[in-house]
Amino acid sequence: MSSNAPLGPPRVDSRPRHLGYVVFIAASAAMGGFLFGYDSAVINGAVEGVKGRFEVGSATLGAVIAIALVGAALGAMLAGRLADRLGRPKVMQLAALFFAASSLGCMMPFTLWDLAAWRILGGVAIGMASVIAPAYIAEVAPAEYRGRLASFQQAAIVLGIAVSQLVNYGLLNLADGDQRGTLFGVEAWQLMLGAELVPALVYGALALRIPESPRYLVAQGRFEEAKRVLARVEPPETDLDAEVRRIDERMRSEHKPSLRDLLGGRFMLLPIVWVGIGLSVFQQLVGINVIFYYSSSLWQSVGVDPESSFFYSFTTSIINIVGTVIAMLLVDRLGRKPLALIGSAGMAVSLGVAAWAFSFKQEINGEFRLPDLQGGVALVAAHSFVLFFALSWGVVVWVMLGEMFPNRIRAAALGVAAGAQWLTNWLITVSFPTLSDWNLSGSYVIYTVFAVLSIPFILKWVPETKGKALEEMG
Repeated sequence: MSSNAPLGPPRVDSRPRHLGYVVFIAASAAMGGFLFGYDSAVINGAVEGVKGRFEVGSATLGAVIAIALVGAALGAMLAGRLADRLGRPKVMQLAALFFAASSLGCMMPFTLWDLAAWRILGGVAIGMASVIAPAYIAEVAPAEYRGRLASFQQAAIVLGIAVSQLVNYGLLNLADGDQRGTLFGVEAWQLMLGAELVPALVYGALALRIPESPRYLVAQGRFEEAKRVLARVEPPETDLDAEVRRIDERMRSEHKPSLRDLLGGRFMLLPIVWVGIGLSVFQQLVGINVIFYYSSSLWQSVGVDPESSFFYSFTTSIINIVGTVIAMLLVDRLGRKPLALIGSAGMAVSLGVAAWAFSFKQEINGEFRLPDLQGGVALVAAHSFVLFFALSWGVVVWVMLGEMFPNRIRAAALGVAAGAQWLTNWLITVSFPTLSDWNLSGSYVIYTVFAVLSIPFILKWVPETKGKALEEMG
C-alpha cells in the first residue's frame, strides 16, 4: 500500500516564531550603520566645495575631513559603557540626535572651524552606532541566524555609502556640475551635507520601537521582560526559563565589565582584545576609506572630469553592495576566517595593480592624467579592491567583533576595538592628501603591504566564531 507521508522523523522548524520581527529589529539597529556609511561618505561630494569656499590647502582639508574620525573614536569608546548603563536602544536614540544636529550644523557653517566641530559631533554619533549595532544584534539574534543578521550592519553601511553618492551625484547634476553652484539658496555641497537629516530622523523613530536586549534585561534583574523578548526571537522549542537561567548564571559568574577587565597578559591587554584591535586596524590600513572619502578628488587628480568622477564613486558603491550581499550569503556557510583570507588575497592583488597603474601619472600642460590603458586598469583595480573588501573584511570584522569577546568584556572590548578602528581610519584619511601629493602610487604600495600582512595575522591569531553561542566565547 502506498502512502504520501514523508519518510523519516518529522522536521522541526527551528526558525524563530517571528523571524520577520527578528529581521525588523536587526535592520532597525543597523540603521545606525546606514548613517555611519552615509555620514562617512557624504563628505566625498563636498571636498572640492569646502576647499573652494574656505580656500584651504591639502593638509588643512585632510584634517577637517578626518576630524570626524576623532569624534568616532571617542563615541566608540563611550558607547559600550553607556549601553551598559542606559540600555542599547537609548544609546541608539542619542546617536540619532547627534546625527541630526551634525547634519544641520555642517549644512550651515559660519567658518571652517565650526564645520570641523559639527563633524566631530557627527563622528561621535558614528562611533556610537558602530559599536551598539553589532553588540545589540549579536545579543538578540538566534545563534543559527546571528552571522547573517549581524552582517546587516555592513549591508546598511554600504547602502548608506551608495545612497550618499547617489544624492551627491543628483545634487551635482542639478547644480550643473559645480559643487559651489546655488540650489535653494545655498551651495550644492551644503545640501549634500544637510540631506543626512532625513535618515537621522528615521533612525531615531526606529530606535524608539525596538525592544531592549534580553542579556541587558537579565543583567538588570528584569527576568520576565527578558523572557518576553526571547519568546519573540528564539526558536519555538526554546525553554525560556532555562535560557534566562543560563544567561543569568553566566553573567553572575562575571563582574560588571570595565576597561580594567581588558588588562592582562604580557602585553597589557588580554590576547583576545589584541586580536580584535588587530582586525579593526587591518580593516583600515588597506586604505578602503580613501575610496569612499576621496574618490571624486582622486579620479579628478588623474584627469577624469568632475561628473564622471562622481559617477565612478557611485559605481564603486554599487560594487560595495554586491560584495556585501555575497558576504551575507556566505558568512554562516563558509565561515569567517575563509572569507577574510579570500578578501585579503584579492585586495593585495587589486591594490598592487592600482599602484602600478598610478605610477604612470603624468603632467601634461599643467594637468595630471593617466594614459588610457593605465587609466582603465586603475578603474578596474579600484572596483576589484572594493569588491574583495566588501565580500570579506567589510562584513567579517563587524560580525566577529560582535561575537568573539566573552560576555564579561564584550561591550568594553568592542568599544576599544572600534576606537582603534576609528583612530586608524583617521590616520589613513588625514594622511592621504599629503601622501597622494608626494606619490600616489607609493601610497597604494603601502596599502598593498598591509593587505599582504593581514594574511598571516588571520592564519595565526584570529579564531573562528561560526556557529558558537555567545556564552561559549571565552
